[in-house]
Amino acid sequence: MLLFKIIVAVAIAMVMLRLGLAVLRMLATPIPEPPPAGELRKVKLQYRCSLCGTEVRMTAATTEAPEPPRHCMDEMELQIVEE
Repeated sequence: MLLFKIIVAVAIAMVMLRLGLAVLRMLATPIPEPPPAGELRKVKLQYRCSLCGTEVRMTAATTEAPEPPRHCMDEMELQIVEE
């Protein structure tokens, strides 16, 4: 019975060690470089026209903070910023 408890304790210790090392590897991974200029980036922005109520969802743009689109000869208002 004592041998079984030792084997279980060693197995649990190995699992905890592997999980801990995996978490440390994830934290040590550097942030990827931004894409080159002119390449599309993923964004989640929703705009609404204040004059007619048309809504537009922007999912890709050349910059992370693009200028708002124009509708009814006026800039649309930013409604939702999802991150």
